[in-house]
Amino acid sequence: MVARETQAFLDRTVQQYTDPGMAVSGVVVCSRGELAGWAGLSVPTFLPDILPAVEVGWRLGEQHRGHGYATEAGRAWARYAFDALRLSEIVSIYEPENLASGAVMRRLGFTLDHETTHPTLGVPLRVMALTQWSWTNSGPPSG
Repeated sequence: MVARETQAFLDRTVQQYTDPGMAVSGVVVCSRGELAGWAGLSVPTFLPDILPAVEVGWRLGEQHRGHGYATEAGRAWARYAFDALRLSEIVSIYEPENLASGAVMRRLGFTLDHETTHPTLGVPLRVMALTQWSWTNSGPPSG
């Protein structure tokens, strides 16, 4: 199953480079020149019931978690989504057992939109949402 999920992720990532403004990029620990993982914007085609939508997401290697990299990258991509792309809302999606990602989303100002189930894998998912209005009027989280 992991190989199938990885291939589906890679297929979606390659496709995103044809969508203006949608892409993931490497997250690099500059002081060490290490690739920590990725972060970026994508269209969550795997979850058709929330489309149209743009998702901000990240995935970091285990040794790079807990250092604020996901929050920093998520903040930068949210800023890009609202300021450069002029989107009115973005989403972020996580499995409820991934408490760390949920905490990052809440730090960034996301709130629970709804709960659903992954249509292929059957695992529960939480869809979090952040509006441009909330980002602008509450002020983007600092730090």
